[in-house]
Amino acid sequence: MRNRTRTLRTATAVVGALGVLSLSACSAAETGKSQDAADGDKTVKLTVPSWVGAQANTAVAEYILEKELGYTVKSQQMGEVLAWDALSKGDIDAIMEDWGHPKEEKRYVEDKKTVVKGGDLGVTGHIGWFVPKYFADAHPDVTDWKNLNKYAKEFATAESGGKGEILEGSPDYVTNDDAIIKNLDLNLKTNYAGSEAAQITAIKKYVKDKKPFLTYWWTPQWLNAEVDLVEVKLPAYKEGCDADPKKVACAYPNTPLQKFLNADFAKSGGDAAEFLKNFTWTTEQQNEVAQMIAGDKMSPEAAAEKWVKANESTWKAWLPKK
Repeated sequence: MRNRTRTLRTATAVVGALGVLSLSACSAAETGKSQDAADGDKTVKLTVPSWVGAQANTAVAEYILEKELGYTVKSQQMGEVLAWDALSKGDIDAIMEDWGHPKEEKRYVEDKKTVVKGGDLGVTGHIGWFVPKYFADAHPDVTDWKNLNKYAKEFATAESGGKGEILEGSPDYVTNDDAIIKNLDLNLKTNYAGSEAAQITAIKKYVKDKKPFLTYWWTPQWLNAEVDLVEVKLPAYKEGCDADPKKVACAYPNTPLQKFLNADFAKSGGDAAEFLKNFTWTTEQQNEVAQMIAGDKMSPEAAAEKWVKANESTWKAWLPKK
């Protein structure tokens, strides 16, 4: 993780359930022009990140935009940095969940002014290193990073080359973990499962077999309601301790997750833009929808419909004031 927080990107097996619509690239120059909004077409274009919590945001937003406000929503999965570029060009209209991209914010929000802030999502994100509670209960000192080398052999796998493994998700997730390992002189090696879904599968297998493991993980995450994990305390996060990606030797910060809109869409997107700015919910509400999608294997549309029907008092407040 290069900047201040986690960035989770690209494909995950879970996204296959989304039925993501194909979205052809727009030809708008990098001027922030959102063609559909400018032309009065009631089409909204959203990005679908690869992790389930963010998919829940998009699913609920899409359902309400289409069923309550009469829009057509086109959604496309893409990596987060790519999404920022697409947002600037107007190829998409909004990012519903951003974990912190200072470089992109400076380029597109401050300098080019093709992207504007869309407000808090209402969810605070946090990344860290975690071990299963059953292992922490048996070895309480494992929750202090200073003792991780003591347990490196316990975490070793066939893929970790004699070192302790720290299980990662997608290789496209940008993390600080390799720098942390090097700078704290830890006998660990990162190993990428390939996706969030593959990482979850690996965690569930470890838990079923009651085996020790160390994993890069985050909150909010629906699996946390099913698997009891305990965070390992890394050196305390201080502002700027992750400014140089090669020198990071600190924990990840708590991050209020943000929304961002294409600048032209924010001005001319009408009810859709106002609705997306108003969209805010709790960690518990996001996890509820994410659990339906990933845990209960419901389609995102069905999960969104179920949640919307049960939470009218919440989402009614997001609708544009007439």
